[in-house]
Amino acid sequence: MTLDINEIQQILPHRPPMLLVDRITALDPFKSATGIKCVTMNEPFFLGHFPGHPIMPGVLLLEGMAQVGGVAMLYPAEHRGKIALFGGMENVKFKRPVVPGDTVVTKAELVRVRGLFGLLHADAYVEDELVASADFKFALKNADEL
Repeated sequence: MTLDINEIQQILPHRPPMLLVDRITALDPFKSATGIKCVTMNEPFFLGHFPGHPIMPGVLLLEGMAQVGGVAMLYPAEHRGKIALFGGMENVKFKRPVVPGDTVVTKAELVRVRGLFGLLHADAYVEDELVASADFKFALKNADEL
C-alpha cells in the first residue's frame, strides 16, 4: 500500500514546515511503514543550520522518522484523529549528515504495543546507507486530552 502527500495529511496532524514525510511507499497498518523525505535546499531550517554548510538538524531527522511510524500507528480507523506523542527516545544514533539533495528512506516498525502505548524502531537510509536509527516510546492520545 502506498500513500501520497494528500493521504498522509489525512492521517497525520502535521503540516509544512513540520510535515517531514513526502510519501509512504509501503504500509502494513499498526505494524510497519516505509516512507521517503526528499531533502531540498528550500527547507527553511537550512537558512541557519548551517550557513555555507547545510545539514538537516538531527532532531528534525528523528521527527521525520517518527512521522513515518506515526502513519503506521494512526492509519487504522480506530486511531484516526489521535495524536502520537513522544514518551522518550532510546538508542539514538547518527551515522552521517543528511544534506540537500538526499532522499531519506525511513523504515519504521512497531516493536511492542500495549493499549495506546508502545515502542517503535526506525532506521533512516540515504542510498542504502544507514544515516540514523532510534527507538521511540509513544502514546496515542485524543487531541482533547492534551
